Amino acid sequence: MSDGERDRRASERDAADRRYNDALTRVDRALPQMPDSTWTGVQVAAAANAFRDRAVILPTAPDAPGLRGRLTRFVWRLVGPIFARQQEMNTAVADHLQQVSESLRRIAAALADARTAQRADLEAFVSFNSILVQYLQQITPFIDTRVRVLENALEDVRMAATTAQRAATAARRKLDDPSAAAVSAPNQGVVDRKDEALDAPYVGFEDMFRGTPDEIRARQTDYADRFVGASDVVDVGCGRGELLELLRDRGVSATGVDANAEMVAECRARGLVAVHGDGVSYLAGIPDDSVGGLTALQVVEHLDPNQLVRFLQTAFAKLRPGATIVLETINAACWVAFFESYIRDLTHVRPLHPDTLKFLVVAAGFEQVDVHFRSPIAEGGRLQRATADNLVAPLAHIVQTMNANVDRLNERLFTYLDYAVIATKGR
Repeated sequence: MSDGERDRRASERDAADRRYNDALTRVDRALPQMPDSTWTGVQVAAAANAFRDRAVILPTAPDAPGLRGRLTRFVWRLVGPIFARQQEMNTAVADHLQQVSESLRRIAAALADARTAQRADLEAFVSFNSILVQYLQQITPFIDTRVRVLENALEDVRMAATTAQRAATAARRKLDDPSAAAVSAPNQGVVDRKDEALDAPYVGFEDMFRGTPDEIRARQTDYADRFVGASDVVDVGCGRGELLELLRDRGVSATGVDANAEMVAECRARGLVAVHGDGVSYLAGIPDDSVGGLTALQVVEHLDPNQLVRFLQTAFAKLRPGATIVLETINAACWVAFFESYIRDLTHVRPLHPDTLKFLVVAAGFEQVDVHFRSPIAEGGRLQRATADNLVAPLAHIVQTMNANVDRLNERLFTYLDYAVIATKGR
């Protein structure tokens, strides 16, 4: 897996983790809360007792002397029976309310028992949901650790299988053709260093760390588009032939050159035109102004300064006027690219700062020289800024200062993994 693809997948995984944990947080907040109710039937019983206390209690018959007393007793004999019946009714209602009160007390007691049982059930439900959320929060790190173990195991198996396959292929070729023992080193096809030992394993190294053929084709599509309508393009350090395939698909005639015999054999097996040799020697052997375009992708970092200057001078002489040259290399000005890509490949000779390579291309005579930065580091692979929301002024100032330093580090250390210098030969 390439560094860019690894960063992209890490960023996608982190984003998925954040969405997953945010969802769990929402679930946790949505859990039902225990009701805080202390209602009983006492209020109803108290209301019934209050009514009984306010029941109308009629006075007894008056017993006053004289005329007034006789008159009062006469009137009482007229209205007394009415009040007596009202008194009986009031007493009956009060007794009935008392019975209702007793019933309500029993209902309230039953409700209290039911509420206690219900509260116990609800507490068990809330506890279960809380434990469920905690369990779900452990799924992500659990799976993540298993995936890392599996990825490491698969990478080891893939590396061993690829190395064994390439070594077997090289051994068969030597048996079939003894002259093949003089294979040159895997230096991306620019110069011949006569280091046979790295030939077959280097193809496996490319397969392992540079990226799959599909990934490389996706990255090189825009390069191929630049040569639509051209002919006789030379791809120096063609490797497995991804760019050659893209050019062929666009009807552009192209020849690949690579010092690694395994790479050349792989290209030829797919019907591509590929030459086994170093790039400078190949270019020196063809007429001046005969090349309609030239590419060298992930090549120049394999050259020492003298070889690089000679390669650029030779390329300028062989290109037709108006033809394009594309030189892609690792962005040594990016900390991640240097420490995770450049120093990992033991065939690399010298890192090239974008300004340095641009200067050398201009010095070789090329025009319209531009630097195109490529393969940006995914956001998840960069230093993250802090938030100053809802902070008091002193803390907010500290966060702002820290974020400014984070931005400065990101601009210097976590930018683009690769860059390409693209230029033309003047007409």
